[in-house]
Amino acid sequence: MSFTVLKTVGNARRGVLTTPHGTIQTPIFMPVGTRASVKAMTPLELEELDAQIILGNTYHLFLKPGLEILEAAGGLHKFSGWKRPMLTDSGGFQVFSLSNLRKIEKDGVWFSSHIDGSRFFLGPKESINIQRILGSDIVMAFDECTPYPCSHADALKSLKQTSEWEKTSRDQPMLKGHLMFGIVQGSTYRDLREQSAQELVKIGFEGYAIGGLSVGEPENEMYQCLDWTTPILPFDKPRYLMGVGTPKQLVEAVARGVDMFDCVLPTRMARHGSAYVGKGTVIPVKAGRYAKDFTPVDSECSCYCCQNFTKAYIRHLLNVGEITGLRLLTIHNLHYYLNLMKQIRDSIEGGTFEQLRAKFAETGA
Repeated sequence: MSFTVLKTVGNARRGVLTTPHGTIQTPIFMPVGTRASVKAMTPLELEELDAQIILGNTYHLFLKPGLEILEAAGGLHKFSGWKRPMLTDSGGFQVFSLSNLRKIEKDGVWFSSHIDGSRFFLGPKESINIQRILGSDIVMAFDECTPYPCSHADALKSLKQTSEWEKTSRDQPMLKGHLMFGIVQGSTYRDLREQSAQELVKIGFEGYAIGGLSVGEPENEMYQCLDWTTPILPFDKPRYLMGVGTPKQLVEAVARGVDMFDCVLPTRMARHGSAYVGKGTVIPVKAGRYAKDFTPVDSECSCYCCQNFTKAYIRHLLNVGEITGLRLLTIHNLHYYLNLMKQIRDSIEGGTFEQLRAKFAETGA
C-alpha cells in the first residue's frame, strides 16, 4: 500500500491511495453496495460516473448469498463484476443497528438473523476471515458502534471491548497487499475518542476510520469529535469517516482532515424521489409542482439524467412506478456526490478550497 498526501489547504488534504485493484484519488466518496450491488446501478454505470471504490457489508453478504457461494465465485469482485477497489464493513455497525437481535460476548456477537431468525456468531476472527474470502481491498477491523446518547460508562465499556476486538482483528492473516483500517470509537466523549485513536495508532493499521458518528448526535458534536480525533491520526495514512453524510458535512469533514466517505443518502434519496442540486439543496422531484416542469433536475449538471430528461418526465415515471425514474435520480445523485469530491480535490490543488467551503456554509444544507 501507498498513501501520499499531494497538497494541503489548512487541514484539507489531496492525496492518492494505492490498492490491489487500483488507485484512488482522495478525498473520495464511496457509493454503498451493501449486498454486492449499489442499488439500481450496474458496475458499468458506476464506472461511467467514475466511482473509484464501492462498499460491501460483511454481515449481509455472510447471510446471503453466503460464504460457500462467494468463495466458489472467487470473491466479491468476480461475483459482482466490479473490477475497481472495494471496501467491506466488518459487521460492527450491525452490532448497533440490530441491537434487538444480538447478544455481545467477550469474543464477539451472537446474532439472530433478521431474515429467518437463525443464530450465528460474528467476532473479529470470523469477520476478518469473511472479508479475506470476499477479497476486499480494504478490510475493516471488527468493532462495536455505540448509540447516541450513550453514557460515559457505557461508552468506556464498549471502547474497551472494541479495542480488544481490533487487536484480535489485526492479528488475523490478510491477503497480500490488502489493507486493514482500525476504527476509532468513543461516542461523543473527548477523552474516549483520544484514547481510542492513540490505542489504534499503537497497534498500527494501513488506515484509520472514525466510526460511531451520524447516529443521531447533533452536527456540531460530530465536527467536534473530528477536531479531537484527526490530529492524533498519522498524517501519512488515509482517514475514513464512516456513514457520513450530507454534501455540507463532507466539505466540513474534508476541512478537518478526512479523506474518505461513504453514505446511503444519494441512493436512498433517489428512491424517495428527491435529488441533490446546487450547494446541497434537496428538491422533491416527485412533488406535484414539477408535473409541468420541463427543465432538467439541475441545469448545470452534466450527468446522463440531466442532459436527457426533465423533472416532469422523471416525476411521471416515479408516480406510475416505473423503475427507470428512480434509476435516473440515482445516477444524478451519485454523479452529484462524486462530482462534489472532484470539485473538492480540484479546489485543494488550486488553493481555493476555503472559497468552496464558504459557499456550502452559506446554504446551511
